[in-house]
Amino acid sequence: MKSSRRKLKTLAALLLLLAVTVWVASRWQVWFGNPEELAVKPLSAPGHVLLTFGNEDELSRNVSWQCDTVLSPSWLELVCDGDTTRIQADGEVFESRNGKAAYYVARLRQLKPASHYSYRVFSGNEFSPWYAFQTYAPGRNRFSFLYVGDVQDTIGGIANSLLMNAWAHHPGVEFLVCGGDLTERPANQYWAETFRTLDSIGQSIPVLNVTGNHDYFKGVVRRLERRFPLVFSYFLDSKQEENMVYTLNYGDAQLFVLDSNREFFHLWTQRQWLKEQLEKSKAKWKILVLHHPLYSIKKKNNNLIQRWMFDDLVRQYSVDLVLQGHEHAYARMIGGLSKNNRPAVPVYTVSHCSPKNYRIHFDERFDKFGISSRYYQVVNVSADTLAMATYDANTHALYDSLRVVIGPYAWHIVQDLGKDIPEYMEFTPDPNNKKDQKFAKRIQEYVNRHPERQKKLKTDN
Repeated sequence: MKSSRRKLKTLAALLLLLAVTVWVASRWQVWFGNPEELAVKPLSAPGHVLLTFGNEDELSRNVSWQCDTVLSPSWLELVCDGDTTRIQADGEVFESRNGKAAYYVARLRQLKPASHYSYRVFSGNEFSPWYAFQTYAPGRNRFSFLYVGDVQDTIGGIANSLLMNAWAHHPGVEFLVCGGDLTERPANQYWAETFRTLDSIGQSIPVLNVTGNHDYFKGVVRRLERRFPLVFSYFLDSKQEENMVYTLNYGDAQLFVLDSNREFFHLWTQRQWLKEQLEKSKAKWKILVLHHPLYSIKKKNNNLIQRWMFDDLVRQYSVDLVLQGHEHAYARMIGGLSKNNRPAVPVYTVSHCSPKNYRIHFDERFDKFGISSRYYQVVNVSADTLAMATYDANTHALYDSLRVVIGPYAWHIVQDLGKDIPEYMEFTPDPNNKKDQKFAKRIQEYVNRHPERQKKLKTDN
């Protein structure tokens, strides 16, 4: 009898070990698989030019670019009102898994407000084309910016045309904010696609990008390439230890950028940094940008570490808007109540502009969802109002709208203007995919709970 029990226990242990082995093998590529990096031909002339903010004030700018595989004397020519200034560039050679390139950054300081600038960059006896940008007028107290969550476009994708059309529909936006995963993976071929995505935009309005999990190499300990801060060069001066954090004062608003992909002890360092920045902030409007949603729309318990680290600070210091990505759908939640029980900040937004759409759970804390499409936001800031409008990136139709106004006792009250705009709940499940079938059922259950939010549901069950 004892021998039989021992055999059964041994068999059970072997079966458990086999099951765990099969499960780990099925997840190995997801956890640790990094795609092969293809070799690319080095740039013989300055290219991949990108305009970003600097690290001093709303008028400072950085310009980064690449050229050749060795360093050469490089600079930027800046023209304003007929005067030409030459700004020396700092250079660094970065070697990736399958190639190397020389990266440069020119730091533009002491720019004049409300001025039009033209510029070109020089390396290796070659000039880039001329580009132009406009600086902010501080006394105006009114501006707008464009926000996109994950882009992660496929090679030869349509992200550039979507962003160009969004810019054409909203030509007054003064900069572009990206919520991470702008690049599919840290490899030459995907970086080339990212620069194609930003072509004609990233040279004319500053780009502010945060780190996403796809920017990191997979592994037991995630690793970010040096290439990332060389491209988004404001991080070269702003990072805290190895944390890619940054803050920007722009008019009456202040944006705070976090790197939500890091391990616990790094997130703790970021928490201390964010607390210090919020404590000393004098901005009327506060906007936090990070990749992982503090309140997940995939599973309630996702991203708990990020929520524990940062959400109490968001609420304590009355952050108005939290812009997030990662979960490839649209969702918006009004997270606060004023003393007289009116909807109040913070507002949490999850968005993406990627060809990939994820199956989500419809957390009842959220006020609005969007699936099976791409989205972008236009945030307008003025002296007394912060407004956010969400648009379908394919049709540019208004999908959601709200504004934050300053109410009694300086409470930032939220007015929900998107209640009467129907949600997009169209989804055609694969009849052979059980997860799709379950998602379609989940959608229908949500529609049944909230018929007031819906337009026609299209499913093939």
